[in-house]
Amino acid sequence: MASYLPATNESLVQATEAKAAPEAIAILYRVLDDPSSTSEALRIKEQAVSSLSDLLREQSRAEELQNLLTQLRPFFSKIPKAKTAKIIPGIFDTVAKIPGTSDLQVSLCKEIVEWTRAEKRTFLCQRIKAMLAALLMESKEYSEALNLLSGLIKEVRRLDDKLVLVEIDLLESKLHFSLRNLPKAKAALTAARIDANTIYVPPAQQGVIDLQSGILHAEEKDYKTAYNYFFE
Repeated sequence: MASYLPATNESLVQATEAKAAPEAIAILYRVLDDPSSTSEALRIKEQAVSSLSDLLREQSRAEELQNLLTQLRPFFSKIPKAKTAKIIPGIFDTVAKIPGTSDLQVSLCKEIVEWTRAEKRTFLCQRIKAMLAALLMESKEYSEALNLLSGLIKEVRRLDDKLVLVEIDLLESKLHFSLRNLPKAKAALTAARIDANTIYVPPAQQGVIDLQSGILHAEEKDYKTAYNYFFE
């Protein structure tokens, strides 16, 4: 019997009908081992990656999720970069849902950054760097986070990726606020608003902007304006 299973809908159904999670996980790994690179096989493998990530999260197998990203690198070379840029952050978000994985998330981010640099995947690299900066801020590694952001802002402005720039500006505002530097926190938030006004910003992201605005106004004891932002 072949060590792999063909990347077909039938194999995905077999995984779904498995009696236990470990059995389903083993089946999905075998689907990913299929050497076929037809468009249909790649589509099935994308679904297998999604299902496998969910199962590994349910089993709290965080380190295995980290290893999965390394194992998938040959697969990433066969699919469009846009799909890779969706899958990698998706797996990262899955790891983040497992309690007690903060250090692993930082390690994973740094590993992905190195890989994206080597592969010249600039946009994905910038997105992962922003995620790393957010993790460093949560870990109270403020200086390291600010150093990372200072270089990242220059890179993103050069490529004029406004949506990522808004995210970075917001993160910078939060970092300066954590360091009790209100003027710089306000300046970074103003930059975020200016960039946001030039593009469509998803409602959730706009909500983060309004929340940060309310926090900064409350810090200045301008409670009426702060209330308006919080209400918004």
